[in-house]
Amino acid sequence: MRTVVATSAGLTLASSSFVAAVSVANFVLGDTAWIAILVGGLLCTLAAFCFSELNGLLPSAAGIRLYFNRAFNDRVSLTVSILYMLVVIVGVVGAESYVLSTLLSDVIPAVPPYVWIVLMLLLVTGMNIRGIKIAGIFQDIITYGLMFSMLAMGLIALFKVDFQLNAPLSPGGATGIISAVAVGVFLFVGFEWVTPLAEEVTQIRQISRGMMAALGILSVIYAIFTTAMTATVPKEVLASFAAPHLVFARAVLGGAGVTWMTAVSLAATLTTFNAGLLSVSRFMYATAREHALPQIFSKISMRYFTPWVSILTLFLIGLVVSGVILLTHRYLVLVHLAAAMESIVYVMAGLAVISLRRRMPEQERPYRIPFGNLVPVLTILVFAVLALTVLVTSPWVLVNLAVALLLCLVYVNTAVPYLKKKHQARRPATRRRPQRRPEGAGGN
Repeated sequence: MRTVVATSAGLTLASSSFVAAVSVANFVLGDTAWIAILVGGLLCTLAAFCFSELNGLLPSAAGIRLYFNRAFNDRVSLTVSILYMLVVIVGVVGAESYVLSTLLSDVIPAVPPYVWIVLMLLLVTGMNIRGIKIAGIFQDIITYGLMFSMLAMGLIALFKVDFQLNAPLSPGGATGIISAVAVGVFLFVGFEWVTPLAEEVTQIRQISRGMMAALGILSVIYAIFTTAMTATVPKEVLASFAAPHLVFARAVLGGAGVTWMTAVSLAATLTTFNAGLLSVSRFMYATAREHALPQIFSKISMRYFTPWVSILTLFLIGLVVSGVILLTHRYLVLVHLAAAMESIVYVMAGLAVISLRRRMPEQERPYRIPFGNLVPVLTILVFAVLALTVLVTSPWVLVNLAVALLLCLVYVNTAVPYLKKKHQARRPATRRRPQRRPEGAGGN
């Protein structure tokens, strides 16, 4: 359970989250960003209910790939799953790399920021190749230490400025609060990526409880930390920096604060990269096992029984994405893009729950959302509005998402049929040999 919570929170706790938190604060009046953050966390809980029922019904390393396949069809499932993996992971890794590079350039100008990114990616790649237990323990230590540090720094800052809420329930107009909540979804992006670990837990309900616990803890920590940042440093000043948390730490504790926050940022980036490799590599393995990705991604280490090809591929993607964002400085587009895509997937999760209740009414469900279809319908409506808000207010996000969708459609309609046909043609000529599956990648 401890590791489930840490993994669910791991991809969420990123240095780029501090940038998103300041963006949330700039959409609302005064010091009311905490309202948008708590509302965002509460709304993500709706999606967590949906993922809990889906995960209990269809526990698999394939995660949303399997849920959407059974609820809709294979083509829709594969398109959305690949798009989701591409946008969210690329978005989070890209934004994270840029924020970290900005921070380290300020603190340690003698060392090229990209060197730190390479070293961290190498570290988590090696740990993931050696197996889930090592990576899980690492995730626990870093994630819980990070949450404690953020909470402690926020409380110290609020105490120093003798903070008092001014007009605590006056965030401004509806447009501002909706935009703030929409961007605030990025603060929780990826909490559901713990579902591919369903086959590695001792009880399936641990996934549901872990997601809920992670969302609750993160909502409180983000609310306190964001309120402390905007109470200590003007929002306009924070928004002008790619690493606002460093400016905040310097204002609160001087040089000691900078050192502390640098350590926090390094830990946050490590948890992001580690959680991404941990979950997405299992998704890639499961997809390749279904012959929707090249067969090489289904290869496993004979010593550690982990999907080493998928892990190394993600390592290379991380290197490329990090380098591109360091050159282009387009990190905010990635933040909003990930928030929009996350909202779209939550809409589809709500639709999937309703669809599977009709298609598989007699199937055992270890967890079933109460109150009929009320929660899935609310999930669909709420996150549809949030996704549209981000796409309408950020034209570049709409363009990038459209391009990514087009590429995924081309792949699904051309490459996937070829891979499946190639597999079918090869089957009669060879005897199928049983292959030991990696930890966390059992089949259905």
